[in-house]
Amino acid sequence: MSAPTLVLVAHGTRSARGVEMIAELAGAVTRELGASALAREVRGGFDRTGAGADFGAASASLRELAIAGAPRVRTAFVDVLGPTPAEVLRDLDPGPAVVVPAFLASGYHVYQDVPREVAASAHGAVAVTQAMGPDPALAEVMHLRLRAAGWRPGDAVVFAAAGSSDARARRDVQRAANLLSDRIGSTAHLAYIATGEPKAPDVVAAVRASGAPRVFVASYLLAHGLFHQRLHEAGADGVAEPIGAHPSVVRLLADRYDAAIDTLTAARVA
Repeated sequence: MSAPTLVLVAHGTRSARGVEMIAELAGAVTRELGASALAREVRGGFDRTGAGADFGAASASLRELAIAGAPRVRTAFVDVLGPTPAEVLRDLDPGPAVVVPAFLASGYHVYQDVPREVAASAHGAVAVTQAMGPDPALAEVMHLRLRAAGWRPGDAVVFAAAGSSDARARRDVQRAANLLSDRIGSTAHLAYIATGEPKAPDVVAAVRASGAPRVFVASYLLAHGLFHQRLHEAGADGVAEPIGAHPSVVRLLADRYDAAIDTLTAARVA
């Protein structure tokens, strides 16, 4: 039986670069899961028939990987773009699917949109994972993005998130800011870009007024778009790139998928 399809659900964007980054992330997750499938085949081949089979499995083509059961990855969007999660799930074969919300906090999209879309699809075997963030892996990537933008220890950091009216999402964002603070060894001052207070330009100005010689913005956004563009108008000395398709993010999404497979297996056994 083929592996469950991974449906990666992201926030829609009108930015061509943002769409490209989501596609890049989906492609990287596909390769990561394919490599994991190949590793399992290699181990199985070695156990069954020795080193010759191990070498043969290691040289498998992409087509052979697909035959071996590497999962497919499909992308769906909430807001702005399509296809929707329901459309993607309805388009799948009857086999099981794992929906992974590629959101940095668990707000309205995670608690309302995704479950509603799964129900509307009428698909019979779907597991939904927790959101992508907050997670220490994301703090690690944000630290790297800050350094690439020119930040150095001693520079002030403003942690900029899109924002949400959902209190649970705001708690997640605060946790994410705390994780980055731990990573950089100083306070990451929380700010919002769209929904919520205080806004990023106000926090940048306040931090600078407090005596910080240089202020950098850490972008708690997955991909480029209007929100990231606004950060460049916040008055900071530098703005880090969005989180994007870093290998740590790819592994995080693959881990979410792997954990959900156990849920599907238990459901089938029951």
